Amino acid sequence: MQDIQSQIRQLKRPGLLVQAARFGLDGFRRSRDLARLLPDAAHVSCGAALMALLEAEREENDARTAHSAHYALIRHIQLLTAIMAEARDFEISARPRSVT
Repeated sequence: MQDIQSQIRQLKRPGLLVQAARFGLDGFRRSRDLARLLPDAAHVSCGAALMALLEAEREENDARTAHSAHYALIRHIQLLTAIMAEARDFEISARPRSVT
């Protein structure tokens, strides 16, 4: 099993999807957006939220590549934005803290 950061680094998505997701980063609000995307994971740690987001995004990407009628472009962008925001917060929380 890979760690979360490795899974995120290995994501390969079309550039336009990534650009759209980055565009939404400034407006991302964890309490509002994460609760909408993953109702059961709104009050969990960044790591747990990332795992749930990665799974939901993987399912959405599978629908995209299969040309499924159930594919939701907006949801896919929102999931990618949430992954980027949670990954940023996860990285900050995982950094060793210096004691002064």
